[in-house]
Amino acid sequence: MKRLITAAFSLTLIFLLSFIILLSTSGFQTKHFNNFISQKINQNNKNVKLNFGEIKFKLDIKELSLFLETKNPNIFYRNILIPSKNLKVYVNFLSLIKSETKINKVILNLNQINISQLKMLSKSFKPSNFKSFINNKLKDGVINTEIEFYLDKNNSLNNFIARGEIKLLKAKIIKGVELKKTSFSFLADKTDLLVKNFYGESELFTIKEGDIKVDLSNDININANFISIFNQNEDLREIEKFSSNLKNLKYLSFIQAKLNNSINLKFDKTYKIKDFEYRNNGKITKADLNLKNLNLNNISNQKIKQLSFIETDILTNLNSKKNTVNLSGKYSLNDSSILNFKLNSDIKKSLLKIDLTADYDEYFEVKILNYFKSKGDKAKIKFNFVKENNSLKVKQFDYGEGRNSLLLKDVIFSKGKLISFNEVSVRTYKDNIKNNDFSISLNNNIFIKGEKYDARYIPKIFNQNTNNHLLSKISKNIEIDLKNIIAPVSEKLKNFKLVGRIENGEFIKISSKGEFGSNKFLDISIKNDKNNKKKYLEIYSDISKILLSEYKFFEGLTGGNLLFSSVINENSSNSKLRIENFKVINAPGMVKLLSLADLGGLADLAEGEGISFETLEINMEKNKDTLKINEILALGPSVSVLMEGYQDQNVTSLRGTLVPAKTLNTLISKIPVIGDIVIPKEVGEGLFGISFKMKGPPGKIKTTINPIRTITPRFIQKIIDKKKNIR
Repeated sequence: MKRLITAAFSLTLIFLLSFIILLSTSGFQTKHFNNFISQKINQNNKNVKLNFGEIKFKLDIKELSLFLETKNPNIFYRNILIPSKNLKVYVNFLSLIKSETKINKVILNLNQINISQLKMLSKSFKPSNFKSFINNKLKDGVINTEIEFYLDKNNSLNNFIARGEIKLLKAKIIKGVELKKTSFSFLADKTDLLVKNFYGESELFTIKEGDIKVDLSNDININANFISIFNQNEDLREIEKFSSNLKNLKYLSFIQAKLNNSINLKFDKTYKIKDFEYRNNGKITKADLNLKNLNLNNISNQKIKQLSFIETDILTNLNSKKNTVNLSGKYSLNDSSILNFKLNSDIKKSLLKIDLTADYDEYFEVKILNYFKSKGDKAKIKFNFVKENNSLKVKQFDYGEGRNSLLLKDVIFSKGKLISFNEVSVRTYKDNIKNNDFSISLNNNIFIKGEKYDARYIPKIFNQNTNNHLLSKISKNIEIDLKNIIAPVSEKLKNFKLVGRIENGEFIKISSKGEFGSNKFLDISIKNDKNNKKKYLEIYSDISKILLSEYKFFEGLTGGNLLFSSVINENSSNSKLRIENFKVINAPGMVKLLSLADLGGLADLAEGEGISFETLEINMEKNKDTLKINEILALGPSVSVLMEGYQDQNVTSLRGTLVPAKTLNTLISKIPVIGDIVIPKEVGEGLFGISFKMKGPPGKIKTTINPIRTITPRFIQKIIDKKKNIR
């Protein structure tokens, strides 16, 4: 009996094992469940239709669950065929016995789908940014995927799990930039999407070791981490195709770098970005920026064609609240010396903060201080500023090179105009001799005080006729106390003191005095008449050359004292310049004029001891860019000159009369009868003269003369009037 029971049990066990093996491998083929599966799935999923042939009834050993399997089923979603390789339907075993059969899950293994097929499927999607991305951004690639659908007790979709991989994907990221050869694996359900081993290439960079997590539980949150490698060994010609769309890249011509990146994005249900954060850190091995001949004329005579970053560490944090970029490493300009630098920047909406420390060995100049640094001399610059909308605050500018230093603190600009500052401190050396040592402070008033100021370059700056209204927002009282001022010529001005008033960047009141030594002085005064809107400027100097050194017309002038007066209107001025008791030595224009007239004696005198003049008067009018010279009259014992003309940016035009040989004319004037008629005896100034014209653009003025002519009554009358004034 025992043997019979044992044999029966063994046969039953063998039968069950065989049955299980058969179910778990080949299964039982049947058509009994065809309509059943279709009906159950369509029952609560009206957009899905199934058509398939034979079905196998099988057992999943791992899950100890029965399932129905069919190959190559025809599955339609919204009447669009989904290419399918395998379909498994897991049923509740106990429900098969009962009247209502329950489906636990459905596993759909799809055939390889290419991008064109995915675009066809997307026609059934609701309009969204995701649908737009599929149709407009994806270009090529294939997808292998398996999807598990989990159904509830009513056979409605409760959840799903999709897993698979994408290969050879080509996608348009932004205009002009495409990712190609892209591959990754993915795992997704109703609330999460995980991407692993992301790899992709573009014209600019390669992405590898990428991981992406998408949280769909509430809003859409995306977290991504990846390595980006820039390894461009050729010129970035591709950038020209899309540089207008990537403003930050339009100057980039070469880059080699490796960055670790992290991106966090938050979208709403319509895929609109609500919040974002991008962080990276890494090293820039080499990056070249083509600055297209950036001109730094204000501080350097060199055009900057290229800025390069070398072995530079980068740390970036860009988010919806503020952007931070920190760089630390080396740089070079125009492939010259490699120098250290450190840059920290913060951007928050319209607020920009920059903190820069850098070595600098290019040419550097501050003309108003007559300071010039040679190329190759290394300086250290610290620059900290804050910009918000049209306002710029330089919290600190600290420049040091050897014994030379410039310091600016809390300088505020608005729309390019200086508003205020706290402190300016200057100390420089020229040829190892201190030439600047002073400070400027601004509180209620402007105070300029110090030991020395180098003013040798000031006339050159004024002679450039620049319309720089940098100070047009400044209205303050001003006091200046400088012990020594280095003048444009050999003379030095000492104990210069000035009190005055600046309105909208212009002096409206000045009272100043300085000493040349040897009982010689400089006096400057400005008075303002608000009623008739005129200013009255008067300058007296016992040394004339110091104020005329940059004007070629006065080249060769030496000695004499000067009085300049001017009535200044809003757009014009009427001025008078008078110089007394001076000489002209080695003046090229004068020597040339005398030589052309064959006045060898006077020409030799001009090149030797000089030609003396008792007085020079110039009456002129200026409006905008034109200077009208109503009269230039110079009287001397050897020669007298009367001129008139004009000057603008393009041309200088003068014409006049020169009367030489005072002795000869005096002799002629003493001839009885004839001399009394032709020349009044009290004049003693010539019967004969030289007519000349000088005209041409700057540096190319041509001179023509008529050596002999009778002196006009106008010239004679002018000389008579001036002689009376001199006496």
